[in-house]
Amino acid sequence: MTKTLLYIVALSFVLSFAFCAHSSAQDAKQPEQKTYTNPEKVDEDYAVQGEYSGEVTSTAGKSTLGVQVIALGDGKFKSAVYTGGLPGSGFDGESIIHYEGKRDGDEVVFDADEAEGTIKDNVLTIATNDGNVIGTLEKVVRESPTLGMEAPDGAIVLFDGQSVDQWKKGKLSEDKLLMQGTTSKREFQSHQLHIEFRLPYSPHARGQARGNSGLYIQGRYEIQMLDSFGLEGKNNECGGIYSIKAPDLNMCYPPLTWQTYDVDFTAAEFDKDGKVIANPKMTVKHNGILVHDDVELPKSTTASPRKPGIEPGPVFLQNHKNPVRYRNIWVVEK
Repeated sequence: MTKTLLYIVALSFVLSFAFCAHSSAQDAKQPEQKTYTNPEKVDEDYAVQGEYSGEVTSTAGKSTLGVQVIALGDGKFKSAVYTGGLPGSGFDGESIIHYEGKRDGDEVVFDADEAEGTIKDNVLTIATNDGNVIGTLEKVVRESPTLGMEAPDGAIVLFDGQSVDQWKKGKLSEDKLLMQGTTSKREFQSHQLHIEFRLPYSPHARGQARGNSGLYIQGRYEIQMLDSFGLEGKNNECGGIYSIKAPDLNMCYPPLTWQTYDVDFTAAEFDKDGKVIANPKMTVKHNGILVHDDVELPKSTTASPRKPGIEPGPVFLQNHKNPVRYRNIWVVEK
């Protein structure tokens, strides 16, 4: 067993979160399904949800730890624990451990036989039962390095918050953001694209019902948008090329945090008879981190409104009945 695995095993005794089941009467009661689109108008669990990072001492010595805490509604939480640090910021890529926890007053408590973890005032404190603190993890709020990136000279600005003139069936939210379910009027071959998106906070929702949309390049190739914060990072989760390839790393930030995709797309090549001689390719950065490197696209992705073809295609933002918002969208044709 490697030193890292020994560390993980030891840590599991430290951070095992107790899960308190509801009574049968509580189980029968359906939780109120709420979706929040404004980070200033959320439930009390939202403040606990997020990323924590710090140093922990275990039997394997001192090591940096990253923890993502996901709110699941009704004071329930799930965490993803990363050795080395948070994804894209130190995570060694070896293992992710998931635990469960619950709210206790103004704290969120994680009980185990050997230790207790407590989140209060944006700090996750881990202590043994005799009161010895073995780890203090501070809450961190990360920002994509490409957030707010200005369109370069020659770029085609599709949305700058002023109007939806560049979009078919385009709608503005009350706070002047582009809403889901729209297609660009302009169509493109090979191009680079920048888009910023914000996923809603739906603590009771699960899976594909949790903040779902998608960015379709040429209306054919979907990069999934989904609240996948703290999940495994599959091809149908945030950053995945839907039904084709999972992201190399799950870089999804917490819901209601602005995120970025920066896409470099190379269109398919055809011979004089219209036969494909080179499949399209795509390179994607999610929140500034490379998650797809020159990936070949042998087919259009599931539910794409357009099938592969020689003609150019639009930017399509999927409507999956979830209030996803977008801003700062521009394209540079190649």
